[in-house]
Amino acid sequence: MHRSRPSVSLSLLACGVFAASSLQAQGLVEEVVVTSTRVDKPLSTIPNTVTVIDETELRQQLAVQNDLSTVLGNLIPSFSPSRQKMTNAGESLRGRKPLYMIDGVPQSNPLRSGGRDGHTIYPILLERVEVLHGANAIHGLGASGGIINLITRKPSEELTQSLRVDTAFQEEDPGESADYGVSYSLSNSFGAADVLASVSWRESGIAYDANGEVIGADNTQGDSMDSQSFDAFLKAGYNWENQRLELMANRYDIEGNNDWISVPGDVEAGIPSGAVKGDISGEGARNKVTTLSLNYTHEAVLGHQLRVQAFSQDFAATYGAEANPIRTFQDPAYGPDLLDQSQNNSEKRGVKVTLARDSVSGLPLSLVYGVDVLEDETWQALIQTGRTWVPETLYQNVAPYLQAEYSGVERLTLTTGVRYEKSRLEVDDFTTLASYGSQFVRGGEPEFSETLFNFGGTFQATEQWRVFANYAEAFSMPDVGRVLRGINVPGQSVESFLDLKPILTENTELGLEYSGERLSAQLSYYESDSDFGQRLQRGDDGIYTVKREQTEVDGIEFRATWAVTGADLLGLRFAQTDGRYDSDQDGRVDSDLDGSNIAPDRVNLSWDRRWGEAVSTRLQLNHLMDRDFDNREGTEVAGFDGYTTLDLSADLQALGGTFTLAVQNLTDRDYFTYYSQVNANDVRNFKGVGRSFSLAYQRRF
Repeated sequence: MHRSRPSVSLSLLACGVFAASSLQAQGLVEEVVVTSTRVDKPLSTIPNTVTVIDETELRQQLAVQNDLSTVLGNLIPSFSPSRQKMTNAGESLRGRKPLYMIDGVPQSNPLRSGGRDGHTIYPILLERVEVLHGANAIHGLGASGGIINLITRKPSEELTQSLRVDTAFQEEDPGESADYGVSYSLSNSFGAADVLASVSWRESGIAYDANGEVIGADNTQGDSMDSQSFDAFLKAGYNWENQRLELMANRYDIEGNNDWISVPGDVEAGIPSGAVKGDISGEGARNKVTTLSLNYTHEAVLGHQLRVQAFSQDFAATYGAEANPIRTFQDPAYGPDLLDQSQNNSEKRGVKVTLARDSVSGLPLSLVYGVDVLEDETWQALIQTGRTWVPETLYQNVAPYLQAEYSGVERLTLTTGVRYEKSRLEVDDFTTLASYGSQFVRGGEPEFSETLFNFGGTFQATEQWRVFANYAEAFSMPDVGRVLRGINVPGQSVESFLDLKPILTENTELGLEYSGERLSAQLSYYESDSDFGQRLQRGDDGIYTVKREQTEVDGIEFRATWAVTGADLLGLRFAQTDGRYDSDQDGRVDSDLDGSNIAPDRVNLSWDRRWGEAVSTRLQLNHLMDRDFDNREGTEVAGFDGYTTLDLSADLQALGGTFTLAVQNLTDRDYFTYYSQVNANDVRNFKGVGRSFSLAYQRRF
């Protein structure tokens, strides 16, 4: 693997002796997170890299680009650059797929990962985002790369209304490029009860690149350009004695308008994909998601804190129809040139039980234990002809767990845990599509079990210095849908098909932190290995298949904030990642993981400035470094030409609220997106968004 390694990489390593959060650097109270242990814990006791994106940072980033993947990339450099589309397939965290959650409810669909888990809620509804870096089993299925927990806003103690309106446009054609969004919420408490209700709507226009050309529309995979989205959200709770019952409901719907038709480009000639106005047959690409959870907490049950969460998620992701017939969907029984489109469906139901106790038997020992139960029914249909591409697959999982923390040694905190995963997969007999040879596959009910362990510790060497280390294992199923639908040889059965075996990921991490009066920073090194992992490989028809191979990923993450003055805060974030896989099954990794599986090395810089009581600004730079991908012979098979973008946002307190003006891609940098470069494809040879302007007004009253 060959990459540019500028001097900044060496200087970062030299600076790596500093570490901690920006809040600590400014003398504020340390943040408490819940995602890493399922109970409230201060960051200083957690032996993992955790990033907390608060409401102010979210509002800043969403003013620049109303896309959650872009927000994550701007603040977490080990997260892949956004595709700037509805589908986020290929976006990874530390080279593996993260588990998205909303208030602890899983949103990702590992049984048929269609890359839509980044579009399940309107992001303005979020109070914060907690990102746990690296594999772990604390929340179960699908967290091989980490956890992205989207935590929604809480009801207020008194009557509060919130209104946010925003618009965005590009100078090439303010009318066609215009975005419009509005969100309104009402919140109040009524004695022991409280409620928050919100509705949000958005209309998105087309986007232009730095040359003033329309960016290609991804009609099939789904595009956030030329789309409408709607979100209805409710959170209601009731408190009595030491107990609380809370209901959360969210309905999110985003759908393409089908007003623009993709025009292929030419990768070899450097011609980007484009789009022209027109009508497309079939339904527009769409995400329709309903998330429900009922949460019960009791602060004193036989000396324990009890949390019980019952949840469900109904997920439907429709993929659009291309102007040209998709080869995989062809069937002689339906005639030539068949136009069809697919839809991923997943229905999840589950219960999470968490019990926590401090000072067990008067000892400096705390325990968190419980059990998780999950049922996930997933299938993929071809909706125009009523055929089944992926058969109905029922996944059932029961997982008891125990986590312990010992703090009996001064300045030292030790953690350890165990989780037992017991799973069953049920698939009936089915026949694959004609393009795979109409292969009959005998169904079955294979069972899997795995015992997962984790160990970790933090040592507070001085008031400023902290060291942490951890080892954790994660359990996940492969993309079962891709595996089953692609069977093209006779005589296969679900019971014996080895590619359905679960993925066990082992993650080791070592970190060092410094927290001073003005400076805070963190440096971490990690390794993430799977003996029988999962890699996506794109076929000639543009459809990805799953390859089960040994994979190894390692990398460095660095972040620092420096309060230069009382008004100026500088930020630096850096990530460097290596990934390889075993291409010839000889037990040794020999080839580079490509850009569908791993992010480029990246540096993010930021300067926050308060110009008085009413005005503040943020200037941020994203630099993505060049990268080459080599096969086992050392031959370059793909490459990436890095690029640098600059964003600017400004907040103005006026008229009882906050005005936010932002400019994305301030210098109007012309570039092909990371995904387009590393997945060379004439149809999806997309340029990045050129300079765009946005204005938002938010008021609470």
